[in-house]
Amino acid sequence: MTAEETLAELGLVLPDPPQPAGAYIRAVRWGDLIFVAGQLPLEQGRIRYAGRVGADLSVEEGYAAARLCALNGLSILKAEAGGLERVARILRLGGFVASAEGFTDQAKVVNGASELFSAVLGPRGVHARLAVGVNQLPLGAAVELEIIAALG
Repeated sequence: MTAEETLAELGLVLPDPPQPAGAYIRAVRWGDLIFVAGQLPLEQGRIRYAGRVGADLSVEEGYAAARLCALNGLSILKAEAGGLERVARILRLGGFVASAEGFTDQAKVVNGASELFSAVLGPRGVHARLAVGVNQLPLGAAVELEIIAALG
């Protein structure tokens, strides 16, 4: 089953690749690597999940925010690679979670992205990662992801 078929089976549709919110480009391809710029939980150009997890949002809402960030990242990878089947592996995922004081479940939040990548890409979606708590993120977003992928 292809990644596109898996997305359809999951009831998901890739959005149009989000446009950068600043003076940068959405991704850089260097040889067989694609470095995707930070992805926010944008839906139709607006932040869907704003605030700090553990205060304004639950872990489950943070998980959904990370999943939405990953879906946006997949749309960029598809556009940059010429299709998701050309993505050989997600190498690294960096997850930044706007966190309330004392909140320590960042890993559970970023699982929303990790589990989506694994579900859609299978073993090619399993990656190294970090999950970090931060005070605030651009545009008040709850989560931001960075993605590094290899082409094959």
